[in-house]
Amino acid sequence: MIHSILKDKPTRLFVVLSGFFVANAMVAEFMGVKIFSLEETFGFKPVSIQLFGDSYSFNLTCGVLLWPVVFVMTDIINEYYGRKGVRFISWLAVILIGYGFLMLFAAMNTIPNAWWITSKQTAGIENMNDAYNGIFGQGLGIIVASMTAFLIGQLIDVFVFRSIKKRTGEKHIWLRATGSTLVSQFIDSFVVLIIAFYFYPKWVPNQGSPWPVNQVIAIGIVNYIYKFTVAILLTPVIYLVHFRIEKYLGHALALKMKKAAMGEREGLSDNRDGS
Repeated sequence: MIHSILKDKPTRLFVVLSGFFVANAMVAEFMGVKIFSLEETFGFKPVSIQLFGDSYSFNLTCGVLLWPVVFVMTDIINEYYGRKGVRFISWLAVILIGYGFLMLFAAMNTIPNAWWITSKQTAGIENMNDAYNGIFGQGLGIIVASMTAFLIGQLIDVFVFRSIKKRTGEKHIWLRATGSTLVSQFIDSFVVLIIAFYFYPKWVPNQGSPWPVNQVIAIGIVNYIYKFTVAILLTPVIYLVHFRIEKYLGHALALKMKKAAMGEREGLSDNRDGS
């Protein structure tokens, strides 16, 4: 039974795409605690973007390296499996990320071995337990904000993608994939900052002062400039992935799947290909 299921090409493809999607979403969450300088990483002097009387450069969380990939994956899954497919993997990602953070929280509250605490002092790490908890102990506000922004972004991405495809049909892959990503990433960039750094400190005691609205908007703009650029640069990758999927499925099967994903009547009952 399992063997026959895994021989089904649409099922096998969905498992691969879903696994890559969830892995990217989870890794983006866990690596997002680090703030890096985009310009200095590539050997350039930090830029100075003047917004609301202050100067900003591209100091970003490492999570932004992967979130554009997640939204591109959303469009690819939407193309072949429709809204139900995207909804399924989105909730799966949120549940597994939540599970991951619960396990990390449990690990952070274990009693460390005494020799391990000082095991890296020669490398400049005075207390390994403090370092471990500092890296993995992202605040609850960041988690809630990130997951809320992710789900809202996914809903918007699917809506824009389908709206564009209804008007353009099978043409202009770049328009529906890149366009939907640009819109959803715009919303995502601001929702996460507004919840985590403006509303959360207001609602929860002892979380510091809320960021000024101008600062939230300015940092959101800088983040979106980066995401906008990456989304454009990923356009050739979208075409490459579509080409590989079409080659794997075959044109006839791929077309049936895309029609079914858009809610057209032609289904997938005869689409099993056991090669």
